[in-house]
Amino acid sequence: MARRWPVLMPSGLLVWIVCCTWAAQLSVAASTPYGANMTDLMHHVEFFDENKDGIITITESVKGFIAIGCDPAFALTAATSTHAAFGPLTTPPGKLPSTNIHVSHINGAVHASDTGAYDKKGNFVPKKFERIFQRFARTEQDALSWLEVETMLTANRDLLKPWTWPAAELEWQLIHFLGKDRHGYLHKDTLRGIYDGTVFPKLRDHTIDPHSAHSDA
Repeated sequence: MARRWPVLMPSGLLVWIVCCTWAAQLSVAASTPYGANMTDLMHHVEFFDENKDGIITITESVKGFIAIGCDPAFALTAATSTHAAFGPLTTPPGKLPSTNIHVSHINGAVHASDTGAYDKKGNFVPKKFERIFQRFARTEQDALSWLEVETMLTANRDLLKPWTWPAAELEWQLIHFLGKDRHGYLHKDTLRGIYDGTVFPKLRDHTIDPHSAHSDA
């Protein structure tokens, strides 16, 4: 037995390491209803899931919009229209469509007539993001006016899928409203934070104010 100990010890250690790693991965997955591998699109909407159960209700979205500085009337309108448009698209298979947004299936809300900065799985595509500003930022470097956003939306329209045009319009109206500075420009760093969701906690905690940010640019 003494001679076999040096052989068994590394083997046992390897098994222990594998088991610990597996248990840690299970713990991470169990700690969030979204799973261990969240996409950028999942991060984008996670802020609005107040109780972190993986399902965003209209009430949670209203609270989220108010938390980031929207007035209650606007928050209700934005939340209702967003959930009406995207809730049914994120309903898991086998369940009746509803206005609730299911974070785990948020990639179902990816649609045509948009920038392509999210792929079909909800992952961020840097090249497509950069193209937004390369093609459409004309008056300010790395920033978009609302007119430039409208130009972009028109250019991105899929002529074979006209039903996707209103969804893109709705999204970008909201994005531009939330992220524009006091001169009406949506800057690249703010938009990047909207895409990955990092800007929302900052707006809630008043650590940034996009309406005054870049004001001297």
